[in-house]
Amino acid sequence: MELTPLPESTAPPKLTDPSRSDPPLIADEHAMLSAYLDFQRESLVLKCAGIPGREHSEALVPPSRLTLHGLVRHLAGVERWWLHLQFAGDDTEILYYSDDDPEQDFERLDGDFDEALAVWRAQVARSREIVAAASPDATGTRVQTGDRFQLRWVLLRLIAEYARHLGHADLLRERVDGSTGW
Repeated sequence: MELTPLPESTAPPKLTDPSRSDPPLIADEHAMLSAYLDFQRESLVLKCAGIPGREHSEALVPPSRLTLHGLVRHLAGVERWWLHLQFAGDDTEILYYSDDDPEQDFERLDGDFDEALAVWRAQVARSREIVAAASPDATGTRVQTGDRFQLRWVLLRLIAEYARHLGHADLLRERVDGSTGW
């Protein structure tokens, strides 16, 4: 069976950003891992760009309660947890988490989306400083177990975390306005 393409007028808009560049094809390990993580981060911003009002905070794919707002809050917390607290040993609080309310990053969407995005941007800026100052062989310590891990391990973990949640963001964004794209 041959598929007929959608007429141009009904095709959903494609999300693109000429300032977002593909990771390099040839680079050392540190530069390659950093570039892939930054590509994922930039993709998150692109998925959230140009959405009006409170649509970032709406759960648009029932029965899931995921929102773009919640994903941004979650990934801000992930940046802080893995790179700031455990790898660099920063003396700072966990974002959007408590033992009594472990899902508040996704469920308690107090404040507006722009505030959450600003917090995420600040976490990313600190993460970039940490990564730039360390080699892939440098180690951090897992808080719960005391196990050591290398920077390369946590960078791969963050790339995977972003990629997983970008799939969620794809579905949410498509529900907002039909936009798709990588």
